[in-house]
Amino acid sequence: MVYDAFIEVNLREGIADPQGSTIEKATANLGFEGVVNVRVGKCIRFQIEAENEVNASSVVQELCDQFLTNPVIEEAIIKIQVVE
Repeated sequence: MVYDAFIEVNLREGIADPQGSTIEKATANLGFEGVVNVRVGKCIRFQIEAENEVNASSVVQELCDQFLTNPVIEEAIIKIQVVE
């Protein structure tokens, strides 16, 4: 089966986010009030062939651990769904 994989990569809690801080300051300077705790991450999307959803999730988790994220400072939220 073919699955869509959606991975949201974010900095772990407590890790400084200079891009987020810059955006937060800029929004205030542009007159947007109330924008706080801005964090910047990345989204990775691809399709994967696997026997089932469990196998697809396992492969995607391994990819995140070994290649797509820096597990020391980043965490990944993985969503898998079958392609319709």
